[in-house]
Amino acid sequence: MEPKAHFNFWYFVIALMAIVLIQNWWTETQQVETVPYSEFQTMLRDGRVAEVSVADDYIRGKLRTPLPDGRDQIFAVRVDPSLVEDLDKYGVTYTGIIQNNWLSKVLSWVLPVLLFFVLWMYVFRRMAGGIGGGMGGLLQVGKSKAKIHMEKDIKVTFEDVAGVDEAKAELQEVVQFLKEPEAYGRLGARMPKGTLLVGPPGCGKTLLARAVAGEAGVTFFSVSCSEFVEMFVGVGAARVRDLFEQARQAAPCIIFIDEMDALGRARGLTPVGGGNDEKEQTLNQLLAELDGFDPSVGVVLLAATNRPEILDPALMRPGRFDRQILVDRPDKAGREQILRVHIRKIAISPDVSIESIAGLTAGFTGADRANLCSQSGILATRRGGESVTMDDFIGAIERIVAGLEKKNRLLNPYERKVVAYHETGHALVALALPGVEVVQKISIIPRGIGSLGYTIQRPTEDRYLMTREELENKMAVLLGGRAAERLVFGKISTGAADDLNKATDIARNMVMRYGMDETLGQAIYVEDQPRFLEGVIKPASAPGNYSQDTAREIDNAVRALIDTAFNRATAILTRHRKELDSVAAKLLEKETINADELPKLPPEPEVEAAE
Repeated sequence: MEPKAHFNFWYFVIALMAIVLIQNWWTETQQVETVPYSEFQTMLRDGRVAEVSVADDYIRGKLRTPLPDGRDQIFAVRVDPSLVEDLDKYGVTYTGIIQNNWLSKVLSWVLPVLLFFVLWMYVFRRMAGGIGGGMGGLLQVGKSKAKIHMEKDIKVTFEDVAGVDEAKAELQEVVQFLKEPEAYGRLGARMPKGTLLVGPPGCGKTLLARAVAGEAGVTFFSVSCSEFVEMFVGVGAARVRDLFEQARQAAPCIIFIDEMDALGRARGLTPVGGGNDEKEQTLNQLLAELDGFDPSVGVVLLAATNRPEILDPALMRPGRFDRQILVDRPDKAGREQILRVHIRKIAISPDVSIESIAGLTAGFTGADRANLCSQSGILATRRGGESVTMDDFIGAIERIVAGLEKKNRLLNPYERKVVAYHETGHALVALALPGVEVVQKISIIPRGIGSLGYTIQRPTEDRYLMTREELENKMAVLLGGRAAERLVFGKISTGAADDLNKATDIARNMVMRYGMDETLGQAIYVEDQPRFLEGVIKPASAPGNYSQDTAREIDNAVRALIDTAFNRATAILTRHRKELDSVAAKLLEKETINADELPKLPPEPEVEAAE
């Protein structure tokens, strides 16, 4: 869009003044003859002067008879009368001089006015937020800070969004409504007033909203809820009104409100603030706008949040945000689709297996995969390669999951040997137990802040349910490192702190949340807390509604599960002591071992659940 021309009034004033000055100068030169003061005295004595205008410094007169060139007006600078008599006495031609002090006179009144004008403009812009935004813009506090993306700026379409097919199908209706709003009204149906995109961070909620605008080819208003609230009371409500007014004028369009939980938090959750809180006023104004919001005008409201459990119920009722769409972490097929979208921007070698990468990145969001492709490209560039190989992708995964390699963190020989046996213990127990994630790689190269070694396991498939036996196997793998240390060195170290933490969480959830202990029965002993979308469930640290005897039984059950898993890992490593020493020696030599270099162990027999 071409910039709109603006008329400047001051340019017109300056041009008009210049024309007047030039005209006066031209008139003066054409009609007035400047003469010496002595000649004026002669004309006066000869009776040639008809009229005289006397000023302090000059005399302007009109002649009775025009001069030969036709001019009949004269101008002369005055000279002191006492001096005139002496000059006339000796026949000296004389004239006066006016001192050129016009600049000082002009500056004497122009400079104060200019200084006042500059000071006034500075204060005005400071208040309006134009210079520095010192106080947030006193004269624009009620204006919306929505970032307006016009149609030509939205290059994202549904082809750029992968792994969320169900969400795309739901939003296709919004696109069709924006293109053909009359088609949805013929059967009495109406589009939802608001659509809430719910999902963990990085799963593509904002990308989906931009894709809807790109597909429909309409204006896209993007604003974060944190931009509504300022230090001044009533500003947030004014900005909400201004945003919806802009949207009505730009219809058809899409309003996208990001981080809805920053504004739509349930009222009354905090004891302080009272009912006159600024956020509550802003939320009330948003609710009022939604009530008076007519989707038939071609304005679609989209919002996104990763904390739907804290939103105010008034926002979620029918007639406001009628539809909630889950944008969750993708499954394996979705992960492959997302990777295919991102690898279009990089040059990959033929050995890259997208299926293998998708299997190694279980739990990654779309943003994590975009970062993975970027990191792999950086690794390939760093080594001077022509394309990105599978090793670059593996290195990027390790960089994201385990952290940066710390090759300068030198361990003494004893510590390296302990770490080697620790990681080998994890790997061999995983190889021996059925239904456990496949070991992909083990390494004793320190990474991150506190990791001295790591074992990477690849899930064979997406799992949404786990049995008690699978959880017990997982605990045994976690405790395999400490079991190897006890078996080989007869002592334990602090290297298993993170493993113990994870194993304890699993055991406590089995007892308190999943009802997997025969003694305590099919009951839960922890209050169900609001689940965040990251999917991490932590057992409650506060005591629940149970007696001290029950608490003692819970502790005994958790301890029994952990001891059983530890003893089971120790038994497996004892039976495979030869392989344990062999793999540990190879790991000390090479520092990194891949899956094809690990031995094949016979699966362990199934064990009955502990009573």
